[in-house]
Amino acid sequence: MRGINGRWGRVVTAMVTPFDESGAVDTVRAGELAQYLLAHGSDTLVINGTTGESPTTSGAEKFALVQSAVRAVGGSKVIAGVGGNDTRRVVETARQAHDAGAGALLAVAPYYNKPSQEGLYRHFRAVAEATPLPVILYNVPTRTITNIDADTTARLAKDAPNIVATKEASANFAQVAEIARLTPETFDIYSGDDATILPTLALGGAGVVSVISHLCGETLQEAIRAWFAGDLSESNRLFLPTLPVTRAVFSAPSPAPLKYALAKVGQGVGNVRLPLVELIGAEETVVDAALKSIGLL
Repeated sequence: MRGINGRWGRVVTAMVTPFDESGAVDTVRAGELAQYLLAHGSDTLVINGTTGESPTTSGAEKFALVQSAVRAVGGSKVIAGVGGNDTRRVVETARQAHDAGAGALLAVAPYYNKPSQEGLYRHFRAVAEATPLPVILYNVPTRTITNIDADTTARLAKDAPNIVATKEASANFAQVAEIARLTPETFDIYSGDDATILPTLALGGAGVVSVISHLCGETLQEAIRAWFAGDLSESNRLFLPTLPVTRAVFSAPSPAPLKYALAKVGQGVGNVRLPLVELIGAEETVVDAALKSIGLL
């Protein structure tokens, strides 16, 4: 069955970046959180993704975060986010992630400057050729404006041997199906949205790059395991109660709701950096209700 042996397991957590009281990156806490997540349902971690507030961390901070995660859990468990809209800088970040010990790269589509499909192809080829590390494409057009078309994904899978997976957060299941049709079964497709795990699995997906796995990673593991075992009823029973958690952690700009939730369950990681702000009033109530719904409060 396609996806059953995904390279990075079934639940890949897009880890938050801990900050201390002064707002500095807390690499000690990052290592602790990495270990906690792997002990609670995560197979692998993405460091310096959007959930890790990568737009507001420096190159030196990104390097230190990858190093701390590698020390804590080993390089094979660490996927470094290397997104950006300047190909030269992304290539340099990819090389730095390799030097820091990451086992793979997650490369998001360039945002704001709206490259063509040919521009996307050349960008990702440049990133892939910068290191020997396996590369996961990240398609999230709600944030980047530009969609990585299925044909472009397939072209990259064919022409760049180390582009071996995609994280699809397009919510376009016709496109997911087309990627599955056009790529070899060894090309891994991960859902980039917690709410679309099961539909993605049905089209040949391997699992999810998750945010809510900070809070219910073990449940997601069990739901996906049940799906691959053919027990769809059990998979639904486990998965559907997580939907309010997904809505809650994206009810305000991410990862502010998630950081609030982690503090509530005893895994505090500090606040968010501007231009993001912490939750207030009714925003907190939404998250509290979701945590209560799955028995965490």
